[in-house]
Amino acid sequence: MEVTQPLAHAMRRPTPRDLIGNTPVLWIPELWSGGERGFWAKLEGYNPGGIKDRPAQHMIEQARLRGDLAPGKPVIESTSGTFGLGLALAGIMYHHPVILVSDPGMEPLMDRLLHAYGARIELVDTPHQEGGRQAARCARVRELLRRHPGAYCPDQYNNPDNVTAYEALAVELAAQLGRIDVLVCSVGTGGHSAGVFSVLRHLCPGVRLVGVDTIGSTIFGQPARSRLMRGLGSSIYPRNVAYDAFSEVHWVAPGEAIWASRRLAKADFATGGWSVGAVALVASWVARTEPSGTRIAAIFPDGPERYFDTVFNDAYCAKRGLLDAKPEPEPDEIARPGESEVLRWTRCTDVVDPSQGGRR
Repeated sequence: MEVTQPLAHAMRRPTPRDLIGNTPVLWIPELWSGGERGFWAKLEGYNPGGIKDRPAQHMIEQARLRGDLAPGKPVIESTSGTFGLGLALAGIMYHHPVILVSDPGMEPLMDRLLHAYGARIELVDTPHQEGGRQAARCARVRELLRRHPGAYCPDQYNNPDNVTAYEALAVELAAQLGRIDVLVCSVGTGGHSAGVFSVLRHLCPGVRLVGVDTIGSTIFGQPARSRLMRGLGSSIYPRNVAYDAFSEVHWVAPGEAIWASRRLAKADFATGGWSVGAVALVASWVARTEPSGTRIAAIFPDGPERYFDTVFNDAYCAKRGLLDAKPEPEPDEIARPGESEVLRWTRCTDVVDPSQGGRR
């Protein structure tokens, strides 16, 4: 029997790379009332490991093309989890051993998954005096690079490849939604907010970028504190954060993010962990306060699976006083990032680069 051309194409063997990207969008009614207003969520949890599959694959590919990463040499990186999953996938795709440096805050499921995917994990127990666990992890990465000649560190905090990796996501969003007026992104390394917005600002003139951070993060000028939430926030200043792109920033507390994640699960079935809850909270507020007809896109970096023992564990949340922490319908507001330390959901429209003395 003759095989038709479409069928012959369908018989091509798919690879893990084919699973990355082209994620769906879903309409989410705003969380307080569930009324007509809402936002569009880009569900990056449909990637095999979450949103950071995109930069992990791109950064390893680019490093190989430049000759920075030779065949078979190790990839070594600091991660709180999601980027580690992306690197584990890239390691399988391109045949590189992967060594990941994390800390005891990594979720049990993430730890087991990374081992299952062949990654080696090194835990850093003692925080750095100034930069906390994150700076301590980066120091261990430098130590491992010295011990493994020819190894490559993608350096997700500062590598510009982490920004350009998200061009496809921006194109997908524009194709799916047409006009976008407001983009809401969590901020950790700064990669996806900078990368998506740099493209959208040309495809959708006038689009505004709203950043979502966690309390205790130094990214937007707050003092560094021990942080419970993983995947957003930082105790160092990543160079990939595009401070001049943000029209405003919101800081969210752990209990507020948990409330939003759980409300998403009950109302819409599409949910996730710390970053998803924080982003949904802020995007819902934007939907309630912007003029009717404003089209809001929010990026959900992952799904709920890795948070079974934290965000969706009643005993874990109760022990930390995080159950039933329904946020107020309006955020607190501060005029300047360093005006006072924020302890709950707070908004600021003066976005500056704290590493440059408060200049944009």
